[in-house]
Amino acid sequence: QVPLQACGGGLVQPGGSLRLSCAASGSIFRINEMGWYRQAPGKERELVAVSASGDNPQYADSVKGRFTVSRDDTKNTVDLQMNNLKAEDTAVYYCKARLISRWNFDYEYELWGQGTEVTVSS
Repeated sequence: QVPLQACGGGLVQPGGSLRLSCAASGSIFRINEMGWYRQAPGKERELVAVSASGDNPQYADSVKGRFTVSRDDTKNTVDLQMNNLKAEDTAVYYCKARLISRWNFDYEYELWGQGTEVTVSS
């Protein structure tokens, strides 16, 4: 599978900002979807922001107006700009991609990054 590498997490105070980045590498023909999910302690994994082919970005209601997802297919990257961070945003953030390899057009890969921790605390 084509690997995903996520970075940018860290510790930030409430009201601060972080920018997460994710890069897909390998023989990529087309990216159908790239985005971000998160899993807070004791909670289920949830969608944060996703950019799908032909669609506007989708955001969780809890992050609308604060987070912005940016996808660049020329670089095979997706970023998540997080502003006005709240304690409730504390979670492990996972990059996700659904893509087609140039070597097998009939198969769609679903890949998950390793996760990057975001902690919002005073």
